[in-house]
Amino acid sequence: MAGCYWLSGATIEHVARCRSLVKVNLSGCHLTSLRLSKMLSALQHLRSLAIDVSPGFDAGQLSGECKATLSRVRELKQTLYTPSYGVVPCCTSLEKLLLYFEILDRTREGAILSGQLMVGQSNVPHYQNLRVFYARLAPGYINQEVVRLYLAVLSDRTPENLHAFLISVPGSFAESGATKNLLDSMARNVALDALQLPRSWLNGSSLLQHMKFNDPFYFSFSRCTLSGGHLIQRVINGGKELRSLASLNLSGCVHCLSPDSLLRKAEDDIDSGILETLVASCRNLRHLNLSAAHHHSSEGPGRHLCQLLARLRHLRSLSLPVCSVADSAPRADRAPAQPAMHAVPRSFGKKVRIGVQSCPNPFSGQAGPQPSSVFWSLLKSVPFLERLELIGSNFSSAMPRNEPAIRNSLPPCGRAQNVGDSEVAAIGQLAFLRHLTLAQLPSILTGSGLVSIGLQCQQLQSLSLANLGMMGKVVYMSALSDMLKHCKRLKDLRLEQPYFSANAQFFQALSQCSALQRLCLVSRSGTLQPEAVLAFMARCLHVVVCHMFTGESLATCKNLQQSLLRSFQAERPALNVVIFPLLHEGLTNVIRDVPMVHLDEITLFKSRVAEEPPNLWW
Repeated sequence: MAGCYWLSGATIEHVARCRSLVKVNLSGCHLTSLRLSKMLSALQHLRSLAIDVSPGFDAGQLSGECKATLSRVRELKQTLYTPSYGVVPCCTSLEKLLLYFEILDRTREGAILSGQLMVGQSNVPHYQNLRVFYARLAPGYINQEVVRLYLAVLSDRTPENLHAFLISVPGSFAESGATKNLLDSMARNVALDALQLPRSWLNGSSLLQHMKFNDPFYFSFSRCTLSGGHLIQRVINGGKELRSLASLNLSGCVHCLSPDSLLRKAEDDIDSGILETLVASCRNLRHLNLSAAHHHSSEGPGRHLCQLLARLRHLRSLSLPVCSVADSAPRADRAPAQPAMHAVPRSFGKKVRIGVQSCPNPFSGQAGPQPSSVFWSLLKSVPFLERLELIGSNFSSAMPRNEPAIRNSLPPCGRAQNVGDSEVAAIGQLAFLRHLTLAQLPSILTGSGLVSIGLQCQQLQSLSLANLGMMGKVVYMSALSDMLKHCKRLKDLRLEQPYFSANAQFFQALSQCSALQRLCLVSRSGTLQPEAVLAFMARCLHVVVCHMFTGESLATCKNLQQSLLRSFQAERPALNVVIFPLLHEGLTNVIRDVPMVHLDEITLFKSRVAEEPPNLWW
């Protein structure tokens, strides 16, 4: 029942009639403490449970029968919207605990929330049988305050069977005495299979040197200042074979492919020997994230990042910075074959004109993209890739979490100028591709490569495009319209592009995506045609999410939102419509009302490769 936010508690309660249920997922469902108690009292065979804990939750209202059911639950996934232990203290047999902290620092009225919980004996979580601990925090100090209370019990006595310990925190999260005790205890007493820690806990510490790993299947060192030397010595034991490792997240690890993090500049070339050791040791990797960093390859045969990654034949998902797939470094003595003037953004409204190599037309004859390019060769070597992300190393979305929209962006990496329509067309080789993200590719001239993807990637289900080509002009509208005509399985489309015109031409093309369910458009100074939106919604009967954040006035946005809800809400009870000016000061209050399933999966931009361990929840 996950994500059934539109159903009433009275309707959800009928689940309890299925008395033999072993697993129940109610994430995103609105349930009071009393209703939850009534349901769980009837489900005596329950072993796995996922719920939300919202303001007003009161564990004191849970009946004895409910608590008896919870005492037998082994797996719990709990999303917290209010400071609370939720049902964790009742779950005395827990083996897997997943916590999602989505507590806002202020109430809607502006009151500051406190993370102090009523700490009593009955509120102490039972972790003695715990094997998996996972916590993901949304931005905000209160989420950090509350997770510390959950961790305090772990620091007193580390479960001996713990094999996965993962904490995902945006920004900094200071280490405390309790967390230091916890890490020391883990280093002494347990051997882990999966690890993710806040960057401040790892940076500059010798923690990894003392940690013991059994058969690790997941590591995330996202945003850590981990050098390539430390990666090889402390994680891969000097090149020891790690066949068990299935998923590795090194996003934002700007020094992870260089031997010494202190001396390296962002634009320096990587040490291909480190990457070669990594690839040779972790040959069974299925998910690899190297985004949010400048991984530039040096000249030389067989030394390019793409050539080395081509040895990972089991890859199913891959995230790379745009500059890392460029064939070679642009040199001062190498003149472009056909100089083309192209605007490259320094910020919105300021452009610097530089020459870039012109991109060959991916549809000249039957040649397609150049087979000689290293990126083309990489994709040919990993034909079963299902998720691919090419994200500019300096890209940041205009819609961050819990903050006003970003008005300026950093310029793209200079080497990204060598990646254009031809490289995008190469993606068409991936016949099994389901999810594609392209962000901050300044050298897209026409977007012709998109048509190749639409024609050949017939399994494509989600597409996210952001800041392609020149920022002041949408150069790929015609190609995008042609592409969409072929995307018969596309369910999710996210577009983030300044000055985008959501006009009749765009919506007519989009209407041919008969399976489309969710649309999100983010466009600073962008425009939309209300009549075209209404006609599109009438034609695409499966669309239940329509999010548009543009440069239109508040009055225009409100009128269109009301018209859409009035016309389609009755026949589509799950319909979620948000039409709002991107730069309006009230944006954060509007965002907080978006159901978490949509906010997390489409509204907010983020890299999703190796974001969490595979099969974390059933």
